[in-house]
Amino acid sequence: MSNAPGGQDIPSGAAERDLAEIPSVEVISRAAVMLMSSAAERLGLSAEVPAESPSRDLDEARRLITALAGLITSSAEYLGLHAGPLRDGLQSLQRSFREESAVPDEPGQGPGERYTGPVW
Repeated sequence: MSNAPGGQDIPSGAAERDLAEIPSVEVISRAAVMLMSSAAERLGLSAEVPAESPSRDLDEARRLITALAGLITSSAEYLGLHAGPLRDGLQSLQRSFREESAVPDEPGQGPGERYTGPVW
């Protein structure tokens, strides 16, 4: 037995069985949304995180956006209808990163652009 969030006991192996039942597109989409949310917070785009907040960190945002770009690019063929909105969200983060940078990267050198191509 192990503890689930909220202190509930779940039988050993139940978590693995639950993961096995989740379609891969949902797992990939959830991971992408988590990366997007974290990157947005690091860029200071979240309503909860003011632009002058210590949690604003462009270096961390760069890493998260690059990971997101790799995930979306490598799994686009499996995402179906989810691919378009995820790509749009990624491009929005890439543009926001460029706007927030004191010294913007050259086109094609921004976070994740080696996977997506230049974002203007």
